[in-house]
Amino acid sequence: MEPFNKLEGVAAPLNMINVDTDMIIPKQYLKTIHRTGLGKALFDEMRHNQDGSEKPDFVLNKPAYRGAKILVTGDNFGCGSSREHAPWALLDFGIRCVIAPSFADIFYGNCFKNGILPIKLPQEQVDKLMDDASRGANAIISIDLEKQEIRGPDGGMITFEVDEFRKQCLLNGWDDIGLTLRNEDKVTSFEKQQKTQTPWI
Repeated sequence: MEPFNKLEGVAAPLNMINVDTDMIIPKQYLKTIHRTGLGKALFDEMRHNQDGSEKPDFVLNKPAYRGAKILVTGDNFGCGSSREHAPWALLDFGIRCVIAPSFADIFYGNCFKNGILPIKLPQEQVDKLMDDASRGANAIISIDLEKQEIRGPDGGMITFEVDEFRKQCLLNGWDDIGLTLRNEDKVTSFEKQQKTQTPWI
């Protein structure tokens, strides 16, 4: 998993509440077990017409936001079914941070496990960042995970809270496999001991 330390990029405003995982990545795209290639299907029904053409009014189809790295959105983001493909699609599109007043619990945890920083902020601070994000190509927001700070295009600063263990995992790029491999020597030692003590297994 790619480490997350500092991020600077365009923030896209998606001023919607209760965006569920089927809206993020529709069910027909869940057949794959690969984490790549899903960015083209992110928000598929909102981004595309039935013939596959783009809907020009959708925020991520607008030229200023095609390269957005940050998504500022509404309450209860990521609700619905617990598909890990949702953060996969966001990450493959290029989104490394989602800012909202609240998230569905499973989606929130899946973000950390896949290298995305989900930030919970009070509604009034989200509203300020949503306004900042409406500036288009000038909607540059900087995020410093180590300092837990967000800086808007006008230089204003907002602090945010994050669980210390999850913070360290993101800073170091540790997903669940990476965390296990940190104890590879202990796992190897245990397996050798088991073979000696219980050779019939």
